[in-house]
Amino acid sequence: MKIVKPKKLSPGDLIGIISPASNPENLELLDKNISYFEKLGYRIKLGKNIYSEDGFYAGNITERLDDIHTMFKDKDVKAIFCTRGGYGSTKLLDKLNYSLIKKNPKILVGFSDLTAVQLAILKKTGLITFSGPMPAVNDFSKFDKDAEENFWEIMTKSKKIGKIQNPSKENFYSLNKGSAEGKLIGGNLSILISLMGTTFEPDFKDKILLIEEINEPPYKIDRMFNQLRLAKVFNKIKGVIFGRFVDCYENKTSKRSLNLNEIIIEYFQGMKIPVIYNLKHGHISQTITLPLGINCKVNSSRGFVEFTESAVT
Repeated sequence: MKIVKPKKLSPGDLIGIISPASNPENLELLDKNISYFEKLGYRIKLGKNIYSEDGFYAGNITERLDDIHTMFKDKDVKAIFCTRGGYGSTKLLDKLNYSLIKKNPKILVGFSDLTAVQLAILKKTGLITFSGPMPAVNDFSKFDKDAEENFWEIMTKSKKIGKIQNPSKENFYSLNKGSAEGKLIGGNLSILISLMGTTFEPDFKDKILLIEEINEPPYKIDRMFNQLRLAKVFNKIKGVIFGRFVDCYENKTSKRSLNLNEIIIEYFQGMKIPVIYNLKHGHISQTITLPLGINCKVNSSRGFVEFTESAVT
């Protein structure tokens, strides 16, 4: 699949905001972030169904699809930001108009449940998307300088991104030493697992795998890692980057659980590929933004992650 890069974002451009999964709960934060975007010179277009409710979905499938397709179809919209994850993205995958998306490539930002849409779009169209903060989840106005610069520079500058810095320049850590290079894929672990065995399963060959997670106990993490092992994913990839695993604790009432670190060591220590962890990405306030689908260099011996090309044109 040929990689397609969206056009860069510039002040004055129109940003569309949609809810492809669950509806936004923190409306005050969403309004605050809209004001933040407008103060930077961007214009905002809200999806017609952004506040809709249908159980834990932001509207029914038809409504959520309509907002996605409308934003991609609108020539004035230059970027699409998703309000939040939650649940529901996977139910859209076999109904998305990938031909429309491919003909109208533009920036798409989200993470967590949106991993499903991002990986499906990458596989079906080659379009680079951005695993990054969402305006009903993250407070953009309170970003650390590094996280804020990372977010805007990746989407507004058509030059090589270079090395990624953690907020406050916090170090990366190495589980296995080594270096490797390949296109970055991945995102939320449980969503990635939900794509296995479907036509939307990513091509893992020679890729750098990014994974993050929230609210999954260690035994479920173990089961998901084992599924990747049985599917021979670990034999295909060139490297691993661990984002944050938030609130993934063992049951405090049980004395028979392995903890998360023990499970990670079991599966990843001893691999003959570089494994980096402590990359500040995922369900945290100061998350950094990562483009999915472009070339990424991982050097766990020297402790850096580098993108060797731009994500936009």
